[in-house]
Amino acid sequence: MGVRRSAPRRRARLPAVHSTGLLTDHYELTMLQAALRSGTAHRRSVFELFTRRLPAGRRYGVVAGTGRALDALDAFHFDDAQLSFLGGHSVVDGPTLEWLAAYTFTGHIWGYGEGDAYFPGSPLLVVESSFAEAVLLETMLLSIFNHDSAVAAAASRMTTVAEGRPCIEMGSRRTHEWGAVAAARAAYIAGFAASSNLQAGADYDVPTRGTSAHSFTLLHDTEHDAFAAQVESLGQGTTLLVDTYDIVEAVKSAVELAGPQLGAVRIDSGDLGLLAHQVRRQLDDLGATQTRVIVTGDLDEFSIAALAAAPVDGYGVGTSLVTGSGHPTSGFVYKLVARAESADPEGPLIAVAKRSVDKISVGGRKWALRRRTAAGVAEAEVIGIGAPPLDDGDDRNLLRQLVRDGETIGREPLDSARGRHDAAMAELPDESRKLSRGEPAIRTEYVGADRSASTSPFAS
Repeated sequence: MGVRRSAPRRRARLPAVHSTGLLTDHYELTMLQAALRSGTAHRRSVFELFTRRLPAGRRYGVVAGTGRALDALDAFHFDDAQLSFLGGHSVVDGPTLEWLAAYTFTGHIWGYGEGDAYFPGSPLLVVESSFAEAVLLETMLLSIFNHDSAVAAAASRMTTVAEGRPCIEMGSRRTHEWGAVAAARAAYIAGFAASSNLQAGADYDVPTRGTSAHSFTLLHDTEHDAFAAQVESLGQGTTLLVDTYDIVEAVKSAVELAGPQLGAVRIDSGDLGLLAHQVRRQLDDLGATQTRVIVTGDLDEFSIAALAAAPVDGYGVGTSLVTGSGHPTSGFVYKLVARAESADPEGPLIAVAKRSVDKISVGGRKWALRRRTAAGVAEAEVIGIGAPPLDDGDDRNLLRQLVRDGETIGREPLDSARGRHDAAMAELPDESRKLSRGEPAIRTEYVGADRSASTSPFAS
């Protein structure tokens, strides 16, 4: 029986998300209702996004998600359908629904530059507004930064040990479909050269790459036929996947068909170090001395480091990257650290803090700078409480204003974040580049408004 051919059915597109208002937890809205009823909802408040500790053994973290968070903030409101859902399910009462219907963020946000490094206690975001406006952002901000920064930290470790050899993000099929787009963006910030994810290219201008998988070879009667079809369609500069059957025969066919101008061969299985040496020798013997050797297959920063001496020209990384290489979240929290008695923007702020065992916070409005030596090497994260810490001339202020009076002013091209990451890595001490477990690369210090100094209460 022949194959019946029919026109493909057009699938309905998923509805666009016009509002991010419900990307929050139930209890954020019940807190809001109670605060509105008690009369405290409009008190000027300062929230802070930070982590108490880095993932075990990590020496630094990487900020990622700022641009996405600003987009999500701009879309944070409550439309009629959402208000109907909240009312119909008795999540909040009528007066709270009326307040939500008019919601718009009118406060200020400062943050570390995207791509920068951070350490325990670093105030990555400082959100100043009414309690009601700011508390509703907690879940959304934590969702974005916890995911994106985890991916960026893993990507940074991978690109560091790759030592200039390009890394390609290939993890889309190993995570949530939209998480994959965010992961590709975060990986690019931290030095990855490109992604296989086309949506990341469309949304964020992340360079995209890709040629073929094993299924393309298996589709054809022979591997030779598959290679011939690919070269004819994509040109001699394409990358041929050579480990479907016999690698030696595959490399031979690849060079016969594409000639010495063959762009690259990819190895996706086996002993990658041993095979890279074998394939490199064979390519050179066949005259394809400029053909690159690309390796993929469950790579992480440790396997990339182990391949440092192998003749590998690039890496494709998937699962480990999009899952944070063992640490899928960054451990960020979003805590109220100061509040006033009223909505008066000039009213004094009262420092507030948690004292729970293992979950403490440091109260007070914060500023931050990175203390550097005269040679430009970072040596401490200095956090001012109640006033900015003094810059001795070699230091770098870390907080930049992202939102002023509700208006987003801190957007920047993705390549700016990528360049900031490069600069931040260059100023960290050499110990930060080690994969072995260790303490944070620099210490965190707190300085009070009276210039009194104290050490960080957070564990490393």
